[in-house]
Amino acid sequence: MIYSLNGTVIMTGQNFAVIECGGVGYKCLVTMNTLRTLPRNGERAMLYTHMIVREDAVELCGFASTDEMNCFKLLTSISGVGAKVAIAILSELKPEQLALAVSLGDSKMLTRASGVGNKLAQRIILELKDKIKKLGIASESTSKGGDVSAAVPSASANISQALGALAVLGYTPEEVLPFMGDTDPDMSVEQIIAQTLRSIGKK
Repeated sequence: MIYSLNGTVIMTGQNFAVIECGGVGYKCLVTMNTLRTLPRNGERAMLYTHMIVREDAVELCGFASTDEMNCFKLLTSISGVGAKVAIAILSELKPEQLALAVSLGDSKMLTRASGVGNKLAQRIILELKDKIKKLGIASESTSKGGDVSAAVPSASANISQALGALAVLGYTPEEVLPFMGDTDPDMSVEQIIAQTLRSIGKK
């Protein structure tokens, strides 16, 4: 198993990059988010990798972070989500955005990705809701009480604002999201905050 590549970028294209290590060029499927982090051709880069072996092909997928790699593994463990669909999802959403979308049950965020319909998006949320919490994924901005709405651009505006207000009160998204699973996104910000604090108090 190839865990990572550390070498020279010799070619990039839409959703792929070729990293040369020891004279061998390894073509990796990559997300658009990872592609944006790569340097120019001829410069060195490091990618975490995951190999997928099928009857008709062997594919190497590359990721800029272990969070992105772990999200990819979780996504491809779901029936109906292959490597290309997982790459498409992680091209639209960063790991922390995916984690928050799943926690908030925001299927519309997932349907932004090519090949993801509403039924598949709902299945992804259902199957990942418990698993993704264990990864402890959170953006630097949200973990430090920053702009949560920036991390979850298409989530309910009221829920995003409530998360931001709770962050100011000292609660991290990881602490409050488990209590917001049944929150009605049409509730006011004040109602969401009050309901969440009541739920936390009952724990």
